[in-house]
Amino acid sequence: MKLFTIGFTKKTAEDFFSILVENQVDLLIDIRLNPNSQLAGFSKQENLPYFLKNLAACDYYYEPLLAPTKYLLSSYRKEKDWVAYEKRYTALLEDRKIPESLDKGKYVSHRSCLLCSEPTAEFCHRRLAAEFIQKFWNNLQIKHI
Repeated sequence: MKLFTIGFTKKTAEDFFSILVENQVDLLIDIRLNPNSQLAGFSKQENLPYFLKNLAACDYYYEPLLAPTKYLLSSYRKEKDWVAYEKRYTALLEDRKIPESLDKGKYVSHRSCLLCSEPTAEFCHRRLAAEFIQKFWNNLQIKHI
């Protein structure tokens, strides 16, 4: 099974949806704390399902269990300490009993992709979430697109 991750920042709508189509993603799993962020209009939760369905033949699912808390995110923005953030976010996933709390069927029966805003996965919680899940689900390959 392959799990994709993508960020929308620094991508045009054309680039974003083309990447999803090229990788045959059919379920976009939104793991943002604020899915109605003003960062990009096409990525707002109220618009995204329509665009996904009509431009990429892709479904939308919001998964708040993989979103950081407001406190965790604000602490990281203030401290700029990625190592501390990574430890706190991983502890949060453990507290939330990830991946046992997730609907595994939703993830494995689709070409699923975790969505967040960061342009690359290096310093984004989507990478941490994918890697955490990978430890528990056999044969999970991660591809950042």
